[in-house]
This record gives sequence, C-alpha cells and structure tokens, in this order.
Amino acid sequence: MGNWKRTFLIIWTGQLFSTLSSYVVGYAVMFWLSLETGSAEVLAFATIASLLPQLLLGFFTGVYIDRWNRKKIMILADTFIAVCTMIIAVLLYIGETRLSYFYVLLAMRSAGMAFHMPAMQASVPLLAPEDKLMRIAGVNNIIQSLSIIAGPVLAALLIGLFELSVVLMFDVAGALIAIITLLMVHIPDPAKKSGQKTDLLAEMLDGFKEIYRKPGLFWLFILAILATFFIMPVAALFPLMTLNHFSGNTYHMSIIEIAWGIGMLLGGAVMGLQKLKSYRIILINLMYLLLGLSFMFSGVLPPSAFAFFAFITVFGGISMSVYSGAFTVVLQTMVEPSALGRVFSMYGSVTLLPSMIGLLATGYIADTIGIANAFIVSGIAISALGILAFLVPPLGRMVRQEIRK
Repeated sequence: MGNWKRTFLIIWTGQLFSTLSSYVVGYAVMFWLSLETGSAEVLAFATIASLLPQLLLGFFTGVYIDRWNRKKIMILADTFIAVCTMIIAVLLYIGETRLSYFYVLLAMRSAGMAFHMPAMQASVPLLAPEDKLMRIAGVNNIIQSLSIIAGPVLAALLIGLFELSVVLMFDVAGALIAIITLLMVHIPDPAKKSGQKTDLLAEMLDGFKEIYRKPGLFWLFILAILATFFIMPVAALFPLMTLNHFSGNTYHMSIIEIAWGIGMLLGGAVMGLQKLKSYRIILINLMYLLLGLSFMFSGVLPPSAFAFFAFITVFGGISMSVYSGAFTVVLQTMVEPSALGRVFSMYGSVTLLPSMIGLLATGYIADTIGIANAFIVSGIAISALGILAFLVPPLGRMVRQEIRK
C-alpha cells in the first residue's frame, strides 16, 4: 500500500469531476421539476425513480461485486450511466420533454450507481491502511460537499445559458473523466475464502450472516433503516419548504443546497481529525441527535426566518457528512474484504426500503399535516433514535470500548 496516496489522488481527481457533473445535472432536473410542477408528488416520484433500482438491485449486485473485478465494474457502470444520459439528452434535444423521460433518466442512473457505489466503497480498504480510512471518508465527503456547494450555482448558470439537453452532456463528460482516471490505477481484488459458495442465493445469505452475527453491526443497520424512514420524505420536501413555507425561488433553493454543502464540507474536515478516528459509534449516535434537532428547529421557524433556515441547514449537512463517513468506516473495518461488496450493496437496499414507504406518503404528508410539521415530526423521531442508540446494549458496549481507548 506504499503508493496509496498517489492512487487516491488519481481516483479523487476523477471522482471530483464525475460527482460535480452529476450534482449539476441532478440539481438542474430537480429545479426544473419544482418550477414547472410545484408538486410534492412529482418530486417524490422523481426521488423514488432515482432510488428504486438501487433498492431492488442492491440485494444482488453485491454478490457480483465480490465475484468480479471491482475496477471493471466501476468503469462499466460509469459507461452505462454516460450512455443513458446521452440518450435522454438526445430525446430532449428533439423536443421530447415529458416527465416520464426524467423519471427514466433517474432510474437508469440509479441502476448504474447500484454497481458503482458499493464497488468503490468495498475497494477502499484494499487500497489504504486502516488508520487512514476515516481521513479518506472525510475527503470523499469533502468532494461531495464541494459538488453540493457548486452544483446548484452551476446548474442555475448553465440552465440560463443552454438547453437542458446540453446541460446533461456535462454529466457525460464527467463520467468519461472518471473512467480515464480509473484506467490509470490498479485496484486489487480481495482474497477469496476457501470453499466460497458460487450460488447467488447462498452468497446473498452469507452477506446477511456477516451482519447478523455481529450484534453491534446488526443494531447499527436497524437504526439506520428506521432513520431513513423519517429522513427521506423530509429530504424530498426541502425544495418545497423553500418555495412554499419561506416563499422563495430558485435563488433561495440554491442557497439552501449551498448551506447543506457547506455543512458537509465542514463535516468532511471534522472526519480528518486524528482524535476522532476511534469514536465512530459515538459520532454516529450523536449525528442522529444533531440531524433530528436541525429538522425540528427548521419546522418551527416562521416564514420570515429564511436566513435561520439556511443556518440550521448547515448543521444538517455536518451531521449527514460525519454520520455517513463514520458508518462507512465501521463497515470497512468490521466486515471481511471478500464480503464488503455484498454488505455495502445490502446496506444500500435495506436502508432504502423504508424510505420508499415514506416517500410514497410525501404528497399526503405535505397536504395533510403541512411541510413544516413534517420537518418537526421527523426531527423528533430522528432525535429519539439518537437517544435510543446509546441505550441499546450491544451499541452501549461498543461506545464504552471507544471511551476506554
């Protein structure tokens, strides 16, 4: 692993361009949907389209990620995403602007990400020393946060200068850069266990067993599943919270996205602190509390307090950045490298499953209890999970072990 810094520098360069272009296109599409329809249901369906393929495929893709060459999987996934985006861009260029095309675009990109993301996450422990994983997770979150900060600004600028079909081509260019950088590095495959099964269902069950036989990891999964049930509907309502509750426009939506990105940037910087690398479970539990409180306080703000909404959103971004980074490192250190593909893809699926239920009810929630009240209810529930996380015995033991280090 002597050249791990050089390898990650090359990979991060490609990921920066790829992630930034993806965020630009994602914001452009969501802004267009918000402005054209003003519908919570349309935003919810768009979010579902971007998540459902990952949910369904995630139970199977991990098996093939652990079987096949992970570098080739990432390259093929990026290629597939680029081709799908190009097809939709051509359809929009010839005047086909029906909502269904946006849903198809989001769904096809999601199918590609069902392979790419777990393959990338499962490859990290094979490329870097264990004591550097928290720092690497922090850098990954910084790349995401920079994309979140710049994404809405660039999306608004590009939509003003070009047709949406042209904006989509920036995503194609980003994917090509990511492919080129991946071709420049060597990503080893994990050693296979002797007697490893070759049956799809049996390998899937092995992935479940890898989680179930470690009580602390099992409870982390349960709490993550419960949390996403409350997080995802609110995440889908952020644009409408800005438009309807705070009487904002595209400019104000961009401010909120930038505020979230600044929070993620700060969270990524926190992840790089050497003193925090041993407190992963404590960080995960505390971030539930911070995220819940940020949602709850956002919901109680009056319509005139948009500036406070943006300020509170920064803390929401910090919490999600630190939480996702710490959770990723926990999986990378507690799970055998030969099973990481299955565990990461399974984690993606099982946490998306309850969120889909919540997203389907987004329109009903917004119309029945109101968008602001949805923030309050979700915030209280997520904060309660943060308190519960310290009381669950297996997690409590892991917390005490971290304190004693």
